[in-house]
Parts: sequence; structure tokens; C-alpha cells
Amino acid sequence: MIEQKYSKPVMKMSELMELGFPRSYLTRIYYTGDRKISWKTNPAKSNSMILFDTAEFEKYRQKQMAVR
Repeated sequence: MIEQKYSKPVMKMSELMELGFPRSYLTRIYYTGDRKISWKTNPAKSNSMILFDTAEFEKYRQKQMAVR
């Protein structure tokens, strides 16, 4: 498995999309409810920015690839 390298420890959804991850994939991860991976900057606002912990995101991604 190829490990992805990230430029920052926490990245916005839009930054991950620039790396080639589809919005639908990132949104699905957000809705899993695991707040170690992703969270909103202000949960009270529906259009709040979604952030991802890149280390936890990569662990999740590698685990998902191993399952397949």
C-alpha cells in the first residue's frame, strides 16, 4: 500500500480535494462520526469548514484499503 504524504497535520476538505480525494469520499468519512479524523470548526453552523487530522485520516484510509 502506498502511504500518502500531507503538507500539514490538519487540512481542510478543499485542500484534500486538491490532492485528488473526491468530495463524496471525504463527506462519507465525516459522517462516520469519528471526531478524531474529522470535525467542523463550528458544529452549530451548517456551512462550517470541515477539518481532517491527516495522520488519523491516513490510518483510516490504509485500514479501508486493507479490507478491500
